[in-house]
Amino acid sequence: MSRESRNTPPSNPGSRDLAVGADRAENAPDPRRWLALTLLVTAFFMVIVDSQIVMLALPAIETELSFAAGGAQWVMSAYLLSFGGLLMFGGRTADLLGGRRMFLFGTALFGIASVLCGLAWTDEVLVTARVIQGVAAAVMTPTAMAVLMHTFAEGPERNKALGIWTGIGAFGATAALLIGGPITDGLGWEWIFYINVPVVAAVLIFGPRLLKETPVRPGRRRFDPAGAVTITAAIALLVYAVSEAPVIGWGSGETIGLLIAAAVLFVIFTVIESRSKAPLVPLRIFRSPTVVGGNILMIIVAMAVYGGALITSLYAQQVLGYSAVKFGLSTAVYALMSIIGANVSARLVVKVGYKPIAIVGMALLSGGLLLLTQIDPNGGYWSDLFFGLVIFGSGIGSTNVAASIASLTGAKPEESGLVSGINNAVFQIGAALGIAIASSVAFAYATGTDAKGLNDGFQAGFLATAVFALVGLVTALLLLLNRNSGQPQAAPAAPAEPAEAPKVHVPAGH
Repeated sequence: MSRESRNTPPSNPGSRDLAVGADRAENAPDPRRWLALTLLVTAFFMVIVDSQIVMLALPAIETELSFAAGGAQWVMSAYLLSFGGLLMFGGRTADLLGGRRMFLFGTALFGIASVLCGLAWTDEVLVTARVIQGVAAAVMTPTAMAVLMHTFAEGPERNKALGIWTGIGAFGATAALLIGGPITDGLGWEWIFYINVPVVAAVLIFGPRLLKETPVRPGRRRFDPAGAVTITAAIALLVYAVSEAPVIGWGSGETIGLLIAAAVLFVIFTVIESRSKAPLVPLRIFRSPTVVGGNILMIIVAMAVYGGALITSLYAQQVLGYSAVKFGLSTAVYALMSIIGANVSARLVVKVGYKPIAIVGMALLSGGLLLLTQIDPNGGYWSDLFFGLVIFGSGIGSTNVAASIASLTGAKPEESGLVSGINNAVFQIGAALGIAIASSVAFAYATGTDAKGLNDGFQAGFLATAVFALVGLVTALLLLLNRNSGQPQAAPAAPAEPAEAPKVHVPAGH
């Protein structure tokens, strides 16, 4: 026997088999992933409901806490501004500190703020608590999506999971309208906040057992405070400006000043990020055509969806005379169609790619909104709303899934929180723009305060939102047309390694 053969350890096939088996077990899908998804979408549902449910309780809150004239709107605005403004920073905390850890922290803070809202003894306390609640939501939402992306490999299962996520978001907005009135009338406005407590408790109990921690960005943890402050202020100013513009006027000095200030802050933010050693938002992210196209499409989708939903609400309540509860029941059809559309699209996207889904979805949004332009002052639910809402709702689910897939595909594991934060932030900006522009158009084209005059304005409002959707259709055709964009994938792929142009694998929803 040679010296080499004497010194070489004998081969052990059993050891190799054990190693291969351990590797497969490590990379196998988590058997608890669907329970984890249930927990994540439950928390997301709570956040969405909380952003809408206050609308129906505002009269009671205003009376009991003696808000100054017009001051009660800040119960909603404080939440939406802190929520929208901090989404990018909230998403980045997942990359630096861990998605599960920050999701649970955000959930705990949301629960504390909810209790403080219910106990509020003055208007200032309530508005402050709503700001804290918005901060918590800004941490919860992108970190939950980061955990979801880490739990489900890029491919068919992630598509399905994100389709469910999208559908739950749509249903949450309608559920708020259904339960807000009865809770306020039956239990008191405080209970629209207290109902969050058992949900928070369930998430905090089961979250540590069911949720996987996300990869943490390697190296020194730097939070880029200058970038965080400037982007948060820029988004908050932009959302505030477009939200107030219908009241104070688009051409007013205040609106123009706020928009200029927001633009200047965005420029400063870009300069800071280009020079920072550890930027909040690495600008290379925007070199990806799918990321840019997906986020532009997301803004347009939000404009069309929220603008259309607002005009539908105004027409139903001010022309058809629906109560808030009846309106919530009547619009459940488009929430249901959104859930169906999202889940069907999540399955089809694996076969055809997300670009065809985006195109079909934007066509459905456009068609539904154009059909709603035919509303009549003497109309009714079945003749004027139902069929338009069915088509509109189908488009909501499809476009959200396609836009999110484009904007999230190929994200590096350690940047999943950031891209989720960007995705949610642009959606909030689009929602504010859609509501502001649609309401401004409806007000400008109203020919009177009777049903006929209001109906003229609402027709114009629906037409404006249809134009948003048509612009989105063009965007889907142009911005998502890069060489590999939207191609279907036969099997799930591993998360992409660092690359300047992320590989497009077909995948994810809002």
